[in-house]
Amino acid sequence: MDHDWLTLADLARETGRDQRELERLTLRGRIPAHKRGTEWQYHTSEIRGWIEQELRGFTDAELASFEQSQSESVPLADTLLSTYLSEEQVQVPLEGRTKRSVLEGLVEAAGKTWKVWEPAVLLQAVIERESLMSTAFEKGVAIPHPRQPLPSSLEDAVIAFGRTNSPIPFGAPDNSGTDLFFLVASRDTRTHLRILARLGRVIQKPGLLDDLRNAADAREVFGILSAADTAFEAG
Repeated sequence: MDHDWLTLADLARETGRDQRELERLTLRGRIPAHKRGTEWQYHTSEIRGWIEQELRGFTDAELASFEQSQSESVPLADTLLSTYLSEEQVQVPLEGRTKRSVLEGLVEAAGKTWKVWEPAVLLQAVIERESLMSTAFEKGVAIPHPRQPLPSSLEDAVIAFGRTNSPIPFGAPDNSGTDLFFLVASRDTRTHLRILARLGRVIQKPGLLDDLRNAADAREVFGILSAADTAFEAG
């Protein structure tokens, strides 16, 4: 999904969904699309945003299916979270009482791997994405990320995790506070979307968010996420 435009067939292949279903959703205005002659065309940046919103409502089974659709043509790391997240990228507690200060702390944590070549570019990209629409979910979780891949600013995809001592306003749909943050930055769209799907499954796992909140330190947080990651792959 790294060229500018997709056909209906491309979209079906990229999302792992039936082409006829996607055409019906397009005709109903549910998918951002452009009519070029007699064919529908889909701009990659608009589709990426649409997919991100769609993933929020997916069940675990649907997220797992979507993950698989993103790995068929380009092999990806088996243990997603453990590949792109390390203990040193976990910040507990994450200092910050405002959205910007939390994002600054997350980018700093991500930069500990040396995979982030341009921290200022990453921070600005994440801030700009948040200005369009908050990445906060219900349940006190947010997944900040840039709107577009950053191939020139990253050596590889990177995840950082932070937990604030108390929830802060972050734009959650139910107006609740947010205290658990996953920063995601990727060089390509496919990896980005698969990581989002995996994190969506983590958020839905019974008891896992409570475990993250009760974890004593970064090592325990990383162990919890690694165990969940391995269990998903084994399943």
